[in-house]
Amino acid sequence: MLKQQLTDDMKAAMKGGDKSRLGVIRLILAAVKQVEVDTREELSDADITGVLTKMVKQRRDSVTQYTDAGRTELADQETYEIGIIEGYLPEQMSEDEVAAVIDEIIAATGASGPKDMGKVMGQLKGKLQGKADMGAASALVKQKLTG
Repeated sequence: MLKQQLTDDMKAAMKGGDKSRLGVIRLILAAVKQVEVDTREELSDADITGVLTKMVKQRRDSVTQYTDAGRTELADQETYEIGIIEGYLPEQMSEDEVAAVIDEIIAATGASGPKDMGKVMGQLKGKLQGKADMGAASALVKQKLTG
């Protein structure tokens, strides 16, 4: 369904002459196709969301590097791409919502210290994939289990 939406949006961008949006959508479809070729299977919406999340993370890293290097035009392009890609991701959860899910998982697994972090993160990844920044969630889990 997500792949079909991307294809439809690509066609609309072609017809509308929106070259910059078209370029970003083509990048997304190329990344999805690359993963499909590598794994030799059709990707589900959840898998495509994972690809999109990875693309956003890569672009955020690039923005930081470009900004540090004083290349604002490249940073602006990456920021534009992030905006388009995030349009295909599920609504992001707030920090309070993420904390509530973490507390729920910690209670359900009986996690009591840093040694249980893997158990918590395993379940958390399934619930938050594409809906929250996993790096920030990991830091929050670590804080809750050690603090």
